[in-house]
Amino acid sequence: MWLIGLLAYAVAIFHRASLGVAGVEAQDRFSAGASAISLFLVLQLAVYAGLQVPVGVALDRFGSRRMIVAGALTMAAGQLVLALATDVPTAVVARVLVGAGDAMTFISVLRLVPLWFPGPRVPVITQLTGIFGQVGQIVAAYPLVRLLHTAGWTTTFLGAAAVGVLVGVLVLVALVDVPPGTVLDPPAGLAEVRANLAASWAEPGTRIGLATHLVTQFSGTVFALLWGYPFLTKGEGLSAGAAASLLSLLVLVGMAFGPLLGQLVARWPLRRSNLVFGILGVTAVMWTVVLVWPGRAPLWLLVALVVVLGTNGPGSMIGFDYARTENPVERSGSATGVVNVGGFVASLTTVLAIGFVLDALTPGSSTDYSLDAFRAAFSVQYVFWALGLVGVVVHRRQLRARMARDGIVLVPLVVAARARLRGGSAYASADRG
Repeated sequence: MWLIGLLAYAVAIFHRASLGVAGVEAQDRFSAGASAISLFLVLQLAVYAGLQVPVGVALDRFGSRRMIVAGALTMAAGQLVLALATDVPTAVVARVLVGAGDAMTFISVLRLVPLWFPGPRVPVITQLTGIFGQVGQIVAAYPLVRLLHTAGWTTTFLGAAAVGVLVGVLVLVALVDVPPGTVLDPPAGLAEVRANLAASWAEPGTRIGLATHLVTQFSGTVFALLWGYPFLTKGEGLSAGAAASLLSLLVLVGMAFGPLLGQLVARWPLRRSNLVFGILGVTAVMWTVVLVWPGRAPLWLLVALVVVLGTNGPGSMIGFDYARTENPVERSGSATGVVNVGGFVASLTTVLAIGFVLDALTPGSSTDYSLDAFRAAFSVQYVFWALGLVGVVVHRRQLRARMARDGIVLVPLVVAARARLRGGSAYASADRG
């Protein structure tokens, strides 16, 4: 069941990333500048983020199977419209449909994990879900680009639509929401839905999950979905093949790093924020080195940047672990939806800001962006790193205060490490001293 859901998520990532690797062709097809192409992705991500809470509520009510099928067919419709589009407004409608279908997929797949796997394995399986789903991005970076260059725009996106329909049919026929014999509570009424949503937001664990998702996710997402490819080819002067290889490396690093991070989260649940701070710090430092490097960065430095960005996706999954552990199962969908808003709001805002800066620093309607223009554009990331860092710190303090009231005592890291070596726990309840 998990593999079926994982396939649906990988195809959703493929749909999501398809415009990023076709960004230059899209500018030529629709005679649009960087800010207009940014608007395609911004609206797509805005719909994705805006639907997370409603989709989370619907997920708690209707289950994963129905939501994944609806998402797959909606994304297929979006790709069909994009295949036939010849103007910007039609293309915008297409990407809005892709964003709506994408919004229904990931958290629906995540909901399957705790229902089909025992608790101790959930953090690792959650990481694997996020990471192996990125195979769809590799498919977008290689087969889709090759097909785009050989068969053309219309044929390529008609094929993408057909893949979406096939996945929707597979999920409809084969996916089962819960293991045999599992009995779930009846769907909540409207009043209970509102109460669950309010309770999810009131929980500090949900809010630190949102801040975690925001601060760790957006940089890698912006790079992978739209602006990384033009930055590498037009700004840093790499060939199309080298740029595609680096984008694929980003995915492969995440696939390797995700399971390790999942193990660390499972073993040290009260030290998750330390992992978040580490990922944030390394990402900001690496971008700083690349942006201040005199002239074009050497290949080894770009590889190092991509390797660090590969940790961003797994890092953002820690936010979902906060939502899972700090909320009861009956509001898991709504809590996960709230968390998933964070990174995508930051991503869509960053995508749009980068497009505006590039257009402002590039004469006329040219797409020949300079390296200095890219440097100025990518500097907008520091704003969101600062906002996310403040959010994690503030909500971590609130979560720890709530845990203290509940009788959970955080032990010092050195003591916790020794406890782990003895087979003990990283935390203790108050009655254990």
